[in-house]
Amino acid sequence: MASARSPQGSKGVQGVQGAAATRIGLVAIALWATLALLTAFTGRVPPFLLTALTFAVGGMVGLGAALAGPGLKVLVQRPLAYLHGVGGLFGYHFLYFAALKYAPPAEAGLINYLWPLLIVLLSATLPGGGLRRVHVVGALLGFAGTALLLLGKGGISGIEPAYVPGYLAAFACAFIWAIYSVASRHFSDVPTAAVAGFCLVTAVLAALCHLIWETTVWPAGAGEWAAVLALGLGPVGLAFYAWDIGMKRGDVRLLGVAAYAAPVLSTLLLVLAGFAAPSWTLALACLCIVGGAYVATRRSSR
Repeated sequence: MASARSPQGSKGVQGVQGAAATRIGLVAIALWATLALLTAFTGRVPPFLLTALTFAVGGMVGLGAALAGPGLKVLVQRPLAYLHGVGGLFGYHFLYFAALKYAPPAEAGLINYLWPLLIVLLSATLPGGGLRRVHVVGALLGFAGTALLLLGKGGISGIEPAYVPGYLAAFACAFIWAIYSVASRHFSDVPTAAVAGFCLVTAVLAALCHLIWETTVWPAGAGEWAAVLALGLGPVGLAFYAWDIGMKRGDVRLLGVAAYAAPVLSTLLLVLAGFAAPSWTLALACLCIVGGAYVATRRSSR
């Protein structure tokens, strides 16, 4: 657990611990639930260009916070910290886009959403991890709910050799995000404001990928630019700072289980906005995920 004060970090942020840090981590999950809806409003902007734009916005927000607090010196961190931060943020998104390109979206999305379960399991490696059966059961219920939700959109198309690279990329991105999240505990001396540097480097790498593989299509009109800005401020901005606090100082196991709420909340928002239709599959997925969260938190309540 990090000390209450870091020589490079903001005293207020670095002093957040325990239940408060867990609640901040939940903010990240709530923001990620808006990702699909806001992305839908960005039109035909290609994935890597959208990643570059939104991470640039998220990084600039962090720079502003750094200037108002500890100063830009917070961006000067040891190379291993940058390898962890950029490897997690850029590595996950690069492999996620590769998975969607080389495998059917339903299967790729389902494999990708192994990361909350992996976070719960990997939390046992942390000092005082104390992984209990209720956490594993809760995570499995959450994964079952996500499986119902994603497979209900199109079903399984079958395992074909051509899809294997996409499946492997989806597995890899799930492991990368889980390892990045849990390993954050070992970088508790790195202030959360340093995430701004990780975001900016990720934006540069995404821009390079865009120039190599994509055709440029800029957001059309004020509405699409507003959606890009909202993405950069929320699910691709504030969310990563909140997740960093939650992983470093909150309850990693409960946040892992709670992460399964993101795809359900995301689908509910799409339904409310008219981009998707309500279904019994959605209701069953909600039931599984809420049940999993209840099971996982019941021991903590006691």
